[in-house]
Amino acid sequence: MATNLRVVTLNVWNNRGDATARAALINAELRRLAPDLVAFQEVLPDQLPALLDGTGLHGTHQSRTAATAPPHVDRYGGTAIATRQPHRIIETLDQRGANAPDVPWLTLAARVPTAETGGEEVLFIAPTLSFRLEAEAERERQAIGLSDLDARHRTTLPTIIAGDFNAGPDAACIRYLTGRQSLSGRGTHFHDAWEVAGSGPGHTWSCDNPNAAEDIERLVRQPGHHRRIDYVFVGSPHAHPNAFARVRRAELAFHKPVDGIWASDHYGVVADLEVGVIAHS
Repeated sequence: MATNLRVVTLNVWNNRGDATARAALINAELRRLAPDLVAFQEVLPDQLPALLDGTGLHGTHQSRTAATAPPHVDRYGGTAIATRQPHRIIETLDQRGANAPDVPWLTLAARVPTAETGGEEVLFIAPTLSFRLEAEAERERQAIGLSDLDARHRTTLPTIIAGDFNAGPDAACIRYLTGRQSLSGRGTHFHDAWEVAGSGPGHTWSCDNPNAAEDIERLVRQPGHHRRIDYVFVGSPHAHPNAFARVRRAELAFHKPVDGIWASDHYGVVADLEVGVIAHS
């Protein structure tokens, strides 16, 4: 028994630039892509309805589930998810570090029913990791927190994690998640969808995008900067021995301007998965 799932992740860039035109562009592309699972980062609560209008997706912003409201969510936005089938938020995780009290991004974990898999639900996790270049120690802690979150709530079907990790594939936090190194004596393994089925470098934060140029100059201050920092991960057999999530395709999304408008300062990622339970005779 298997079903196809399309997963999209996009950092919305809150309300910077021409937010109305960008929201219309994002909405049009979501209608075209018709995803089943969407992870949004840096989205304001009042932006979510415009992004999802007419898509048929069910959305939840972290402001609806968080025990307390982090500061500056009205400026920087927070995490949101949207799903084709109605979902249940099962945990909202605050992974902010003591040295980054200004960052309001939380992690959402939801269970989402899937078609044609015998009623099985999939665990969908949407994080945003610390953005500062020197914050890899924070990102390592957050990556361990994500694997713990998965362990608390995983289902038979492989877990899907999608979001803005603010780290390249060679960073310790990503190496940990993909089973290439341990952290604090811990190990885990997820498949990186782009590594399995993507083509090319897959950069999602690039000086080629004029919306990103200002922040790249402020934060990096080096010419020609670009990195792959947005990911879709899927759980592997060690945690899901009776199921599979095969990555069939991974591509960039929201990566080209339309009538001179760029959707965000990030490019998004879209991954097509075949998800199912292994039939035992």
